[in-house]
Amino acid sequence: MKRVIGIGGIFFKCKDQEKIKNWYGKHLGIPTESWGAIFPWRRHDKPSEETYTAWSPFKSDTPYFQPSDHDYMINYQVEDLEGLLITLKEEGVEVLKDTEESEFGKFGWIVDPEGRKIELWEPPKGKEKYD
Repeated sequence: MKRVIGIGGIFFKCKDQEKIKNWYGKHLGIPTESWGAIFPWRRHDKPSEETYTAWSPFKSDTPYFQPSDHDYMINYQVEDLEGLLITLKEEGVEVLKDTEESEFGKFGWIVDPEGRKIELWEPPKGKEKYD
């Protein structure tokens, strides 16, 4: 079973989301929407499949990163979230809660040995590109 196939997203806390999005847009050319930006890419092992990496600043008081006290969270893209979470549990990895599913795909969370929350994301089948 494949584990991580790419970076699904980079999320970080900031004091002023609009200021940060504007700064990154002006100085680094990252075109943002209300929630952040996307960077499309194609998989090396499946070049016909387009997918993306999300970039999103969060308010500094967001509870979304809990139980971690770190100011960032990385989302890793996976092919089989359910199977991977079962394997990780068997290996003794801390799995935070059941998965969530939405139009954007399936999500699960784990914690690394230093307390960083990690988001695992399986894109919806046949809809790897963000619409």
